[in-house]
Amino acid sequence: MAVLTASDKAFLVQLVRSVIREALNKGEKIPAPDSISQAVYEKRGCFVSLHQRGSLRGCIGTIEPEQALLKGVEENAFNAAFRDPRFSPLTAKELSSTDIEVSVLTVPQKLKFKDAEDLKSKLKPGIHGVILSKGWQRATFLPQVWEQLPDKEMFLQHLCQKAGMRSSCWKDPETVVEVYEAEYFSS
Repeated sequence: MAVLTASDKAFLVQLVRSVIREALNKGEKIPAPDSISQAVYEKRGCFVSLHQRGSLRGCIGTIEPEQALLKGVEENAFNAAFRDPRFSPLTAKELSSTDIEVSVLTVPQKLKFKDAEDLKSKLKPGIHGVILSKGWQRATFLPQVWEQLPDKEMFLQHLCQKAGMRSSCWKDPETVVEVYEAEYFSS
């Protein structure tokens, strides 16, 4: 995978703001400049997170590398601002005070472990994003969530609850655990 340059990162963050502004009928989506690298056209998983005064205001993403990073950022920008079911749609008044973060993910890898203690020993706080799944229930926390939930058991319990499972689901041998890493940048 190609490495994102500083100008790629700056453009992607600006793109998020312009997509939201366009949806609010307050401007046009900015075009990709000639200076961006091929990396933004590679298929990559990505998330767009919106924050206001340090609190989450919207976060939507795609874990798997299903489409070009550029397209994924555009779609996730719109969805984080207007379709995150946890929040009301972002308003034009809020946009100027909204901080934007883009996370670009590595491909998730299934984590092999013997038991709950072995699982905890293999998790790398601040580095691993974690996906828990069992049947149709699935949830993920980006690596940045470790900042709010630094305790491994608490992190896993909250992730189970996010997936709609019992808080101890991470101890169930039938629960699948995958990990990924993320490069994230913001404005």
